[in-house]
Amino acid sequence: MEPLQCGTSPIVGFRFSLHPMTGDFIKIIKGALNETDTSNVWMHTDDVSTVIRGKQNHVFNVAKALALHAAKTGEHVALSGTFSIGCPGDSAGDVYLEKSDELLNTDTTKQYVSSQFALYPMNNPDYMAVIYREVDRAKEQGVFNDSMHYASGIHGDIHEVFAFYEEAFTNARSEEHRHLVMTVSMSINSPSHGGK
Repeated sequence: MEPLQCGTSPIVGFRFSLHPMTGDFIKIIKGALNETDTSNVWMHTDDVSTVIRGKQNHVFNVAKALALHAAKTGEHVALSGTFSIGCPGDSAGDVYLEKSDELLNTDTTKQYVSSQFALYPMNNPDYMAVIYREVDRAKEQGVFNDSMHYASGIHGDIHEVFAFYEEAFTNARSEEHRHLVMTVSMSINSPSHGGK
């Protein structure tokens, strides 16, 4: 049997947990899921997290929509998750790669997000150069917030933040190094944001 080759799958996956800071968290999570059109992604939820898989543009579109719909409740919401592409053996949901590129979630409501991300270009010996390049890109786009151990701070309107994340996710991989992992944590409607 041939070993699985790293980077051969074009499927993008995002495993995440959504944490509304309220006793009514189930209503907020279910409401965000109901308001988000997830028909372009494969999705599975267990007792800890949810995973979505499919074409990159649809995975990022659904992830942003879920966060935005949860945020529109006005409650303090945290989202933490991991994007991945090129994982050996990742084939569940490959039927969704046949979907058209038309995005189904188009809500343009403004929403401030404070977040952190970390890039892991797998098997790339020049990984630090890749990371520094994307941090510089965040600075150029005006979404960079802070340098810190094990992550970089990204903030701004949710649409600009997710646009940067998707761009970084694209740019941080190459034909030679196609397996990439990116972790994202975000806080929305936090009292510490000072009314942003």
